[in-house]
Amino acid sequence: MILVSSCLAGLEVRYNGTHSLNHKISKLIEVNKAIPVCPELLGGFSTPREPAEIIGGNGEDVLDGKAKVVEKSGRDVTELYIKGAYTILKKAKDVNATVVVLKEYSPSCGSSMIYNGEFIGEKIVGNGVTTALLQNSCIQLYHTLNLIN
Repeated sequence: MILVSSCLAGLEVRYNGTHSLNHKISKLIEVNKAIPVCPELLGGFSTPREPAEIIGGNGEDVLDGKAKVVEKSGRDVTELYIKGAYTILKKAKDVNATVVVLKEYSPSCGSSMIYNGEFIGEKIVGNGVTTALLQNSCIQLYHTLNLIN
């Protein structure tokens, strides 16, 4: 089984209420080979929501307590991101997921690049909180830039 970011499945769950539909992902869901999940919604957020970025590091740093996830207004939402990440990890284990395909750049799902924490649209090398947790748990990850066939 494959877990995929819900926004890639066409669900309007991104922070601004949009999606990032990927047709390969939607076909996997149609044939019951993939399950859509959103760590931010599972962490307790609603849609739409304020944009958030990791301040002071990357997903691993958040899990280690060295960085935090903050909304643009300054509200610390680190715990919700961590809760969502652990919920996705449990789901991956429950369905015996061998692969997870995540949306790039997200503070949850970014798997090679994330925003730099200054809310100016600049990206840096790094990963999101969910990605970091899944990598630490030896689950194979893909992002849409290197999408599986």
